[in-house]
Amino acid sequence: MSETQKTEKSGPEKSGVGNGTIVAICCSFVIGMVGMAYAAVPLYEMFCQVTGYGGTTQRVEQASDVILDKKIKVRFDANTGPGLAWSFEPVQREVELRIGETVQIMYRARNNASVPTTGQATFNVTPQAAGAYFNKVQCFCFTETTLKPGEELIMPVVFFVDPAIVEPVETKGIHTLTLSYTFYPHEASKPVASAAEVKADDANKL
Repeated sequence: MSETQKTEKSGPEKSGVGNGTIVAICCSFVIGMVGMAYAAVPLYEMFCQVTGYGGTTQRVEQASDVILDKKIKVRFDANTGPGLAWSFEPVQREVELRIGETVQIMYRARNNASVPTTGQATFNVTPQAAGAYFNKVQCFCFTETTLKPGEELIMPVVFFVDPAIVEPVETKGIHTLTLSYTFYPHEASKPVASAAEVKADDANKL
């Protein structure tokens, strides 16, 4: 075979390799875009929790050790989403506390349906700029809530307003906050089967 023929034959082979690489890159790009779409929601929620964007409150493990000689008023709001037959309201409509002081307030929920139902609460603070300084130590919104027909539940919220709220220009003049919750229908989590239950189930199948 002449050198010219060898050269002509190698051309298509190189082109085939190039096309395969392009296809692989395109597939990787599509898969990456799909992955980013699925990750967008949890990443956005994480961003809100870290920055307080959109009035998202912060979750902390311990109370503040700094209490200022300055008070702030917090009002409480309650709502239920479509499809959840609950009565939901704050036990007290507002409270005045010192900035940095840890307080506990209560919300009340009642299931008006004839079957057990489960709800999950979303929350936010207004003005939105104050969300990053509203710290929750304990809250019913951290987990789902299941109520039996006619069952009523008193649910605590333990929180404090971070003393750092008085430092930024956009928040230092805030004197009143509103903490708002909305309960939405939520499918109850299935309990994890114990090892004994798994063994018993396997034995029954034999």
